[in-house]
Amino acid sequence: MGKALTTYLQDHLAGAMHAIELLKAIRDHYAGKPLGRFASELLIDIEADRDVLARLTENTGGASGGPKEWASWLAEKVSRLKLKHDSGDGLGTFEALEFLVLGIHGKRALWLALAAVTPYDSRLSGIDFGNLIARAENQHARVEEERLNCARVVLGSLGGTLDDKRPTLKH
Repeated sequence: MGKALTTYLQDHLAGAMHAIELLKAIRDHYAGKPLGRFASELLIDIEADRDVLARLTENTGGASGGPKEWASWLAEKVSRLKLKHDSGDGLGTFEALEFLVLGIHGKRALWLALAAVTPYDSRLSGIDFGNLIARAENQHARVEEERLNCARVVLGSLGGTLDDKRPTLKH
């Protein structure tokens, strides 16, 4: 049970690293704009979740910064190039937001699985998985709203760019 759990946590840790780097890229690319501020705010939550994952990984005998995390870091750098060379149509940003939505959904699934295992593995005790699940659900809703707003501009008929035609958010 221990090795499988450690590997599972390391996989999610690599995903968290990718999400963090992607959010930094969005924050920097849209600095001073609503999407940049949104990415900056979300980054705080995602980094907190990564810290929980790192602590759990260490508790189960794993280490952070392994090959999976470095591969994720490299993959994010490739994604960042796409975001920067977005050809002005916003598709790279839309796809980045979609990746984040999917990743957060996976993180929620992680927290649910760990909550189910906690009674059988003391290394997971002391973590408020209910709070982490709620935070993931909130993150998912917020990013999904951004993704759909972006879709209206990039894939829909609004035209223009994300900078000048982005619908106003409700949060």
